[in-house]
Amino acid sequence: MRAGTLRPMEPPAIIEPVRTADYLEVLSKAVFESGMSWAIVEAKWPGFREAFSGFDPATIASYSPDELDRLMADTRIIRNRRKIEATVHNAQAMVEIEREYGGMKPYLASLGEFAGTVTALKKRFKHVGDFGAYYFLYVVGEAVPAHHEYRAKLLESGKKA
Repeated sequence: MRAGTLRPMEPPAIIEPVRTADYLEVLSKAVFESGMSWAIVEAKWPGFREAFSGFDPATIASYSPDELDRLMADTRIIRNRRKIEATVHNAQAMVEIEREYGGMKPYLASLGEFAGTVTALKKRFKHVGDFGAYYFLYVVGEAVPAHHEYRAKLLESGKKA
């Protein structure tokens, strides 16, 4: 490979989520990668896990304003207040989903086909767009269209891809 040539980015690893915290971690990574270099987010991710209590939804859902201020001062993470607040909101939403559906897997199964699922995720969770929803569904092992097909469809519809 010549100097200055970019290597193709590898697709993210697919996981088998066991706990709701696994889903929250993947969704949070999608939130923080939005508009950022994925490599920077990856490099900081161990610090995110520590700073966000292992992505335990019940713990994060109950964060106080002081805990949000603590996160804003934590150099291990990307200190974007809107994304931090979105993570707290998303944890609260996942706690509600656990109560309502018994977990994320039954919730996702209840949403039907891919397009409807993306729409529902964008509506229920904060700071989640088309590609954030795609990334989330892909990583947690849900059925998604091929990346190049989805990207082309978004471009055709005039959305940013």
